[in-house]
Amino acid sequence: MKRNILDYEVESKAVIDCVDEITQAIDLKQYGCEWLACINPHSYVVARSDNVYAAALRSARWLIPDGVGITVAGRILGRPLQSRITGSDIFYGVMTNLDTAGKSVFFLGSTEYTLDLISKKLAVDYPNIRLAGTYSPPFKDEYSQDEIDAMIEHVNISKADVLWVGLTAPKQEKWIYANCEKLEVPFAGAIGAVFDFYTD
Repeated sequence: MKRNILDYEVESKAVIDCVDEITQAIDLKQYGCEWLACINPHSYVVARSDNVYAAALRSARWLIPDGVGITVAGRILGRPLQSRITGSDIFYGVMTNLDTAGKSVFFLGSTEYTLDLISKKLAVDYPNIRLAGTYSPPFKDEYSQDEIDAMIEHVNISKADVLWVGLTAPKQEKWIYANCEKLEVPFAGAIGAVFDFYTD
């Protein structure tokens, strides 16, 4: 179920139901790359002056209410959301299911140092998940087409089941939105700071 909150179709379900729905989509691999984005008061404000970002948020199959301000807005508007769902909730829930199924993941974004920490922690926390690859692109506001092509190529060659993208908002959402049709992965999650949360 979704609720229209401030002209965005936001997920209104329990965390476990959202995780299970994503896991099912990964298993089925029916519709190309389906993806998830987070909405909070900050992203809503940014999207008001960035039409591409707004379009990206609206195109995500799962737009989750990551910020408590969105759940408050739902109550005020008379469209209460079932629960707040954070990027971390999705990450840990999906990763647990992937570990059970022995699937694979790719991490795109952040620094080589953080990606190395993720790789080491992953081996301990989720021993049945195959780390298909990691890639730290240049830290810049906009990428050249060659840089974008290199990122897509690394992801596609990896044959990963899941792509976690941590390029910071709104860059990560706009990147997935622009390139999702070229990505040969069933699911991509724009989860930003979760890369750093996971390694803390």
